[in-house]
Amino acid sequence: MAAHGRMAVDPIGVADDADLYELGLTSHASVNVMLALEDEFDIEFPDEALKKSTFASIGNIQAVVSNLAK
Repeated sequence: MAAHGRMAVDPIGVADDADLYELGLTSHASVNVMLALEDEFDIEFPDEALKKSTFASIGNIQAVVSNLAK
């Protein structure tokens, strides 16, 4: 998140359920986050996961990545 999210705050201190879009995440930055996660975990986000709610919080991102990495 720190390298790709381009948020106004340090993502290290962000709660898992905090709204990342309210903290400055843009749709463009969320695509960068998605691409970095795909590379890092050798996964591919399916079309149904490509929605704003998937990237709205760290908890949501963790849940989707965890399911895809199984």
